[in-house]
Amino acid sequence: MKTVLASCSASVSELKKNPSALIDQAEGEPIAILNHNKPTAYLVPAETYEQLMEKLEDYNLGLMVKERQSEKNSAIEVNIDEL
Repeated sequence: MKTVLASCSASVSELKKNPSALIDQAEGEPIAILNHNKPTAYLVPAETYEQLMEKLEDYNLGLMVKERQSEKNSAIEVNIDEL
């Protein structure tokens, strides 16, 4: 059995009937959409999704910085005035 990672859940048919009411009832929290009592999707508010995407981008940038720090020894020093 899959773990439901939300405190609110609804069936696909409930979602079809009245999606706006379902979103309002969740009060900004994620909603697990269930099909045959198994989570098939998560419905999250747009603001929450945007925050998640920003955090993911920050995380990936952090990985890139760590990766490039190891290349510091082979870097070529440049004077900005010469550019």
